[in-house]
Amino acid sequence: MLLKKVSLFMIIILLASWAAWAAEEGSDYIIGPGDILDISVWKDESLTKSVVVLPDGKIAFPLIGQVTARGKTVAQLKEEIEEKISPYVPDVTLSVEVKQVNSVLVYVIGRVNSPGRFALNVHVNVLQALSMAGGLNPFAKRSSIKIFRQEGNQTLIFDFDYDGVVDGKHLRQNITLKRGDVVVVP
Repeated sequence: MLLKKVSLFMIIILLASWAAWAAEEGSDYIIGPGDILDISVWKDESLTKSVVVLPDGKIAFPLIGQVTARGKTVAQLKEEIEEKISPYVPDVTLSVEVKQVNSVLVYVIGRVNSPGRFALNVHVNVLQALSMAGGLNPFAKRSSIKIFRQEGNQTLIFDFDYDGVVDGKHLRQNITLKRGDVVVVP
């Protein structure tokens, strides 16, 4: 009976994760500090390079100098670089790719077995993040977990009742985490 309950629970969690992923899949990735980008101009090796988005959100590229990449989609950055480089390279064919995602970080702190900072390259919900942090330790207050999210100038706080989610009662609390979220386990 317990095995059936756990299997059903895992199916529900997977479906919830898939639904959240599918909902966000339509949105474009936003570049952030630490990301590695490959930028190349077709048929010009001197204008082909990998760049790291610096903490201030900028990258440096030949002929045009520094460009702000943070907060832009790949398409927006490509368009801006094409516009700035076009006086030097007529009929430019430019390619911009995210080679490595390093800027999507979440933090899990408090009474977990391995607290820390976790880089994400897939959509992760609260249960998955807690698993990445080694699970709850025996002293954790399982019904008092909080997720802190910075949006603009305000901090949003989401409640998370571990046992309620695991029992299938509060599945809406198992939100998909976003860049910079902090999961606090008291």
